[in-house]
Amino acid sequence: MTVPVIELEDLRVRIGKREILRGLNLELKGRTVGLLGPNGAGKSTLINTLLGFWKPTTGTARVLGHDVRTEARQIRSLIGYMPENDSFIANMPAITYVRMAAELSGLPEDAALERAHEVLFYVGLGEARYRKLGAYSLGMKQMAKLAQAIVHGPKLVILDEPTNGLDPQARLRMIKLICEMKALGEMSILICSHLLRDIEETCEEAVILKAGEIVHYSNLEEERASNRRFVEIETEGDDGSFADAVERLGCACAVTAPGKIKTVLTEGIEIRDLYRLAADRDVQLRRLNYRRDSLEDIFMKAMEK
Repeated sequence: MTVPVIELEDLRVRIGKREILRGLNLELKGRTVGLLGPNGAGKSTLINTLLGFWKPTTGTARVLGHDVRTEARQIRSLIGYMPENDSFIANMPAITYVRMAAELSGLPEDAALERAHEVLFYVGLGEARYRKLGAYSLGMKQMAKLAQAIVHGPKLVILDEPTNGLDPQARLRMIKLICEMKALGEMSILICSHLLRDIEETCEEAVILKAGEIVHYSNLEEERASNRRFVEIETEGDDGSFADAVERLGCACAVTAPGKIKTVLTEGIEIRDLYRLAADRDVQLRRLNYRRDSLEDIFMKAMEK
């Protein structure tokens, strides 16, 4: 039986007089999970609770089967964390910084140094590993933060805004590295990001928080696999019977405006069948688009709840 990466059971966290997380219940098993939500939604509080920095007021959370209330030390030994904000000693060389992170995670000194060299080459900083972190560009600093998060081979790595402030080329490099780590299958990844595109390109599951509550959960892999094929059609010369003809093919169909139809192609029905049907009825197809709810659509609907 596969142990869920993260389990939340009526998780509530109060800071001072304010309840930040309000009864979260969820089980996440995906290799990569995206955490979304507007500012103040509770994302950082959830991450800090998983890391053991905040204690649940009621309920609990489990990380890789370990309870955050009673097994925080075991959890920290299994997790790598890339924070959103820089946490560097500016005059420290990258190799020293990453080696120190490895040693703090429990690796012996020689193994920590070896791993530091390996992981800095992996993230593209091999030639710059002896340079001081304060002289790094923003993109290099992000890669150094990623290196220290994965140097000890964690079972779960938490990435908080990993592409924050990166130029397009550096962003693509970061996304590629995340996808490579996912494909290796050696660690699970929790990504907290404001960029929906990052989550859509890397994650198998997505959780949306709003005001401390889960307002939407999506298994993105299942949605991609279902391939229901939503199609939007604009017609010319239709007397109103084209939608009925499409339905007789076995497709769900809805007329949204005169000459505008939305349909879901069923198994065995292809676009060419729609063109053939239109030709038989002397209907012109002026526009035909595949249309599926993007993560942006899902996010905006969740925010409206």
